[in-house]
Amino acid sequence: MKQGLLVGSLPSHSKSVRLLKICSVVIVILDFYSSTHFAAAQTTTFAGNPSGCLACHKGIEPIMDPDSEMMQAIKVFAEMTDDPVGCTVCHGGDPTAATKEQAHLGKAFYPDPGSPWINALTCGQCHEELVKAQWNSLMMTEAGKIQGATWAFGSLEGYDHRWANYDANNPGEREKSLVTEDYCAYMDRLKIAEPQVFPDKMTSVPDAPTDMAHLADHPEQAVFTYLRGDCLRCHLAVKGRQRRGDYRGMGCSACHIPYGNEGFYEGGDEAIPKDEAGHMLVHSIQATREAKVTVNDKQYSGIPVETCNSCHDRGKRIGVSYQGLMESAYTSPFTEGGGGQIGLHTKHYIAMKEDVHYRKGMFCQDCHTSVDVHGDGYLAGTNLAQVEIECADCHGTPQAYPWELPLGYGDEFAQTSDGTARGVARKLPAALHRGTGYRNDEGYLRTARGNPFTNVVRKGNTVIVHTAAGKDIELKPLKLSLDQNELELEAKVAMDNVELHMTRAECYSCHSSWAPQCYGCHVKIDYSDGKKSFDWIAAGHQHKDDNSAADAGEADYETFMPGEIKEMRSYLRWETPALAINGEGRVTPVMPGCQVSATVIGADGETILQNHIFRTLPESEGSGAKGQLGIDMSPVQPHTVGQARPCHSCHLSEKALGYGIEGGRLNREPNEAVIVDLMTADAQVLPTGVQTQIEAIPGLTADWSRFVTEDGKQLQTVGSHFSLSRPLNNEERQHIDRQGVCLACHKEIPDGTLATGFLHHVAKYAGQLPKTPKKHNSMIHKILMIAAWGQLLTVVTGTLAGLACCVWFFRIRRRRHGRPRENVA
Repeated sequence: MKQGLLVGSLPSHSKSVRLLKICSVVIVILDFYSSTHFAAAQTTTFAGNPSGCLACHKGIEPIMDPDSEMMQAIKVFAEMTDDPVGCTVCHGGDPTAATKEQAHLGKAFYPDPGSPWINALTCGQCHEELVKAQWNSLMMTEAGKIQGATWAFGSLEGYDHRWANYDANNPGEREKSLVTEDYCAYMDRLKIAEPQVFPDKMTSVPDAPTDMAHLADHPEQAVFTYLRGDCLRCHLAVKGRQRRGDYRGMGCSACHIPYGNEGFYEGGDEAIPKDEAGHMLVHSIQATREAKVTVNDKQYSGIPVETCNSCHDRGKRIGVSYQGLMESAYTSPFTEGGGGQIGLHTKHYIAMKEDVHYRKGMFCQDCHTSVDVHGDGYLAGTNLAQVEIECADCHGTPQAYPWELPLGYGDEFAQTSDGTARGVARKLPAALHRGTGYRNDEGYLRTARGNPFTNVVRKGNTVIVHTAAGKDIELKPLKLSLDQNELELEAKVAMDNVELHMTRAECYSCHSSWAPQCYGCHVKIDYSDGKKSFDWIAAGHQHKDDNSAADAGEADYETFMPGEIKEMRSYLRWETPALAINGEGRVTPVMPGCQVSATVIGADGETILQNHIFRTLPESEGSGAKGQLGIDMSPVQPHTVGQARPCHSCHLSEKALGYGIEGGRLNREPNEAVIVDLMTADAQVLPTGVQTQIEAIPGLTADWSRFVTEDGKQLQTVGSHFSLSRPLNNEERQHIDRQGVCLACHKEIPDGTLATGFLHHVAKYAGQLPKTPKKHNSMIHKILMIAAWGQLLTVVTGTLAGLACCVWFFRIRRRRHGRPRENVA
């Protein structure tokens, strides 16, 4: 008797491929396994027993449409088992067993087939290249988080990215079924330019400290408790925190199986409890447009944004920002009955403007490619290293259509281009054909790094974005909008008239409406009184054990470590962010990254560190021998694209230049403690039992938002990954800064000079003084035109007068020299 697909008995990948290739023939033979048969199989018998899995799981949803290519392929595999319905192809187990315990047979049963610890035996039957790539992807390594946190605790890795959640090594070459040759050549150049971000190997992040005597001498080691207990819980090798908004699967299931924010099952399976949190929403795969999912009689396709936000709700917060959610310190407004706002991802929010792409109905996957999400099989240290797309890939520029731009446009990293147009792609890499296919009569658009978009195609001089949710959005590139005179005045000035905006700045430097800014990350790691935290990396390593590999989560694991973690902020802002230079060498928004002020309490309750800011490597980040303060302003794509920020928010803003909110003048120096009690007029404290109201943060002499001074002294780090990231330099800030421009005129008004005084008084008594922005702008424009034309006419008149003088001079001279001499004979 067959035992289903057990460990070691799966068909080889080559055999799987051969089976898939003959699916078109087999489908004809297997027509009786249509959706009708699938439903009937729930009540039929098999080998004298109830119909395997469906005897218990009555009413469960088919994982995909029974007529889909995936389900037909599953049925091909199912023919090799005792399970004609195909459950065991993914879940393993024994469908012929008489009891649940026997059917769910130990490590050979996979409650979550997407788990990376076993998905080579499940998803990998058809998607071998993605299963291999997952271990080097950022969603698995979290190398950027690790480097960022260890940077804040004394630059333990320096600029290198040598630690990951698990040991990882580059394969011999990138997975060619996922990428193009152009992409590979492009990435090879980036690896040479920024080797610290593209390492060949990474090793597992060090263990959290357990020797408290050693910790007292090396308190920076507390970062590994912080990382393992808090920052790293989102990676794909664990199921993660089971809290409202954080429910998800593991590995492939983290994205491709829907979970509601409440974590309850709402499908038809009678065996799955509907009042127990932690379950999938329905037993269906969400993926591309063709993969339809039905929930409570509502059908959708694609991967909803909230799926991504089970992880992308902290750090740079790009997921919740995309939805228009900004973290709040308050639980207002009140709910019915007087309660506070319910927590989501353990936070509370205020409603901001959503990203325009979100309002158009676009999911994350509609912009982000397979490489962005799955990786290309090679290690990358940060988001900027792995993400291959740029705004101009679809929108182009006012001077060029997307297909006219060279590869690397907007993604330069100080690399030069020969200017050759990238064109369009006519075919896709082999593995990308498995998603929904779209007509590409005029070609697929290409990313800045040379891969084709699978869902974005050219149509004449327009672009069609085929969304996973089923929309076909026609996009008019900027060049076409300019040619048809459809750009607003502000847009035309910013993008066409001022060339530097396009060649030096990221599009989202202007078009990010807001950005979450959590200033000051106060981290307490407390080892006293036996306090402990769950170690998510140790939990992941436990999955490596054969007896735990198939576990669908970590609820029963005892992977605890010493130390309890607590985080707080100094204050929150969301207004237009400051600007700096990112790793690509372009002007970008920045937000507080790891601005850590660390407090470490020893096992005996004694304070080892209090509000301590570590320093970076000597002579790094514009510092001297002591190093720079290890608090970071991080370059970011906020994912809040909308109407562009107004000109004055950059050109008349101290914050935009890096000088801090209101130039940092509103805050006292944080390195001084604040005492509030009865005092004399000269600040002598009167009571003796006084307590400090606000503790000092030693070494922090400026507000958290101020990262460069007016004379160019750097006060914080700006990015810790790429060699090009930095504050705006003196020349750049001077080029941007137009503060005080009003004084250029108003210092002469009303009586500065005879001319201005006369014109002012005439305008005053004639009622022509500009009292509205429109009239003021009209007057400035008139002055500009008069000045420009006046100077031009002066030059032209002067030139013509000079030429006339020259002509007159040469004519006079010719007459004198040409007159015949008198005959004196």
